[in-house]
Formats: sequence, C-alpha cells, structure tokens
Amino acid sequence: MTATRPDLCFVVTKLSQYLTIPSDRHMIVAKHVLRYLKVTIQQKLTFRKSVDNLSLSSFCDSDWGNSEDRKSITGYCFTLSRKGPLISWKSKKQQSVALSSCEAEYMAMSSATQEGKFLLALINDMNIDLHVHDFTLNCDNQGAIALSKNPVHHQRSKHIDIRYHFVRNEISNGLMKVQYVPSEENPADVFTKPVSEVKLQKFKTLLMGN
Repeated sequence: MTATRPDLCFVVTKLSQYLTIPSDRHMIVAKHVLRYLKVTIQQKLTFRKSVDNLSLSSFCDSDWGNSEDRKSITGYCFTLSRKGPLISWKSKKQQSVALSSCEAEYMAMSSATQEGKFLLALINDMNIDLHVHDFTLNCDNQGAIALSKNPVHHQRSKHIDIRYHFVRNEISNGLMKVQYVPSEENPADVFTKPVSEVKLQKFKTLLMGN
C-alpha cells in the first residue's frame, strides 16, 4: 500500500481506523481485499524511461463527512510524467470536521501543497537538471479553487483554520498552479472513496505505470 500498490491505499486506510475494535463486517472487507490481491498479485508500479519532458503534477480530492465521526478523507497523488506512474500518494482522515465540501477540498489542497513542496525540495537536493521549479495541482471543486486564489475573507470561509490558507501564499509565490479537472478525470478519487473496477481500469496507467 505504501510502496507498490496505490490502489489499496483507501481501503487499508479505512480498515486501519478499526484495528482496536474490529467487527465482523471489517473482517469481511479484509477478506475481500485478500481476494483482490490474489487476483491482481502481478500488478505493481512500473517505472520506465520517459520521452516526455518531466513535470511535477498533482491531483487532490476529498470525500465529505462519510466517516462515522463525520471527518472527511484527504487523497492526493503526484506524477513526474503525463502517463505516470505515481511517485507519491496518500489517503488520510482529516484532523477536523469540514463544514462543507468546499472546505474539505480546500484542506485536501493544503495537504497536497505540503507534499508538493517536499518533492520539489527533494528534486533540487538530488542536483538533477530536471528544470522542475513548480507543480500543477488539479482539483475538481471550483469553490476550493476560487478560495485558494482569492485572499478576501468571506463569511462562509472565515472559520477555516489559518494553517490551510498558506495555499494562497504558494500560489502567489509562483510555486504552484491550480487548475480544474472534472471529477471523472481525477485519479485522486481512488484515494477518498470506494471505486468501481471500471474506474480502477481507467486509471491503471497512473496506478501501475503499464
């Protein structure tokens, strides 16, 4: 889940929340995961030399209040080439309850921005001439995108914790660009909710790199 199989990220994150008090339904889900692993045992991340120019790109997404404690799930992923595979990904429950889907997406953008800054620093530390100085963050929520670009405090957003607003600073500093992507074209959806086999196949190139 953490090294070679990003397609397992969401379900493992979900099951990990019930390690102390697992129930029969959690055992059923775990058995489904094992059956899925048995069928897809040969799948893995595959890295190949790319003819495309390398550029750091990210997708982020969140569900909204689907956990029992009403906290949302943040999901994001990063690639260095247009066709993948992924080089970084995460599925994690947010620390506070979001009061709207816009807020949940904005918090997911904040987490993705932190990871993007780390990856840019890592690339620079490697002293590799990749000419990667910024990254593109793709999000499927227009409200969160508008909030990240507008420094004006609105009635509906003034309650959002200040630690999430550093996204605006990174955009103004030129570290990142934010753009809209339709939900059905957002691979980060895989990290925030259960998805169908059709969607897994759709993003197979990114998730597996082949």
